[in-house]
Amino acid sequence: MTLNQRISPDVLEKLKQTSKALKDEEAKKQAEAREQERQRRLEKEKNKSFEDLLNESTLDWKSYK
Repeated sequence: MTLNQRISPDVLEKLKQTSKALKDEEAKKQAEAREQERQRRLEKEKNKSFEDLLNESTLDWKSYK
């Protein structure tokens, strides 16, 4: 006799609903965390100084003198 056979159908259904709710909640938290990280990166990029942008540039500015 398996566990599924021992548990009543209504208890099994409640467990499935709880599991789905927890998965949905976790997915929502992950989506919110990704959005917050994206917003943080956008804000950081927006607030960069000219020196930061120049230091990140891959161009060799000495060759343009």
